[in-house]
Amino acid sequence: MEVETNKNITIGGTTVKPGQNKRVQIAIDRLPTGTLIDIPVYVFNAKKPGPTVLIQAGLHGDEINGIEIVRRLLAEKHLHVVKGAVIAVPVLNIFGFIHFSRDVPDGKDVNRSFPGTKSGSLASRIAYHYTSEILPHIDMGIDLHTGGGQRHNYPQVRYTEEDPDSAHLAQVFNAPVSFPSSLIKGSFRNTAFKMNKPMVVFEAGESMRFDDYSISEGMRGILNVLGHFKMVPPLPQRQPERDTGIRLQNRKWLRAPTAGMFIPKVTNGSEITKGQTIGMVSDTFGRRTKKIKAPFDGLVFCINHQAVINQGEALFHVGERQPS
Repeated sequence: MEVETNKNITIGGTTVKPGQNKRVQIAIDRLPTGTLIDIPVYVFNAKKPGPTVLIQAGLHGDEINGIEIVRRLLAEKHLHVVKGAVIAVPVLNIFGFIHFSRDVPDGKDVNRSFPGTKSGSLASRIAYHYTSEILPHIDMGIDLHTGGGQRHNYPQVRYTEEDPDSAHLAQVFNAPVSFPSSLIKGSFRNTAFKMNKPMVVFEAGESMRFDDYSISEGMRGILNVLGHFKMVPPLPQRQPERDTGIRLQNRKWLRAPTAGMFIPKVTNGSEITKGQTIGMVSDTFGRRTKKIKAPFDGLVFCINHQAVINQGEALFHVGERQPS
């Protein structure tokens, strides 16, 4: 017999019934001042049954492009679903966000602490409560990230090769660039994979710096997913459809051949040809310069914006086009 209504969603002790939209909180810890810190969670639960999709950002507190993507989706009321449910988390790592930091105050990375423990470190406890409160409810998820440090990521979606549903989700998202990415021990995506929850990671822009193109592409991809599952009505204000994004293989980091001043010669997202000079590293007096050349025909999808670099630092992330 077909289910006629959606299910209840209970998070942080608050139940959101079908047809309700609520903001709830997951209590985590207190600041040294005694101020309670919790994770704000927006739940949009439609009456009609359908998938439950998680849209989350701020797993690393300084990755603000994802936070802005969720903020705009909330502000522009895109998430009032017609079927199924959306769980939207604008800032997962509240501690990192208020300290302008990737990590929590004890220096640990929440995205290396999943599934976490109830009595462990701060990062581990955040991971534990989030895993317990959020993951059981969802059918799939979109995890929004930004390049770390001064690395700028061209808008890209990463999926789990071992999970065909994750690969399909990436195809529906249709970011400008997509590729499979290995699972990392302790990561949120790895824990979701073990719980059979398909997950994709959208990476775009640079930490602590808004990039409107990255934000727009993230919003477009999320609406592509919600539209594909008929969770939201058609939106006439959506950007025009485009061709399928580029799929990459044989990814490679190009590193600094010596210390010095780094001068990129291409823009992020550029097509490159084998042997092309795509950047240079020069000493501060201009006496010695080493060229960085493309190892193959392909695409640049990450550039390090640090001007003064040391030998061995990652400068460009490049990949080959996957054959059609």
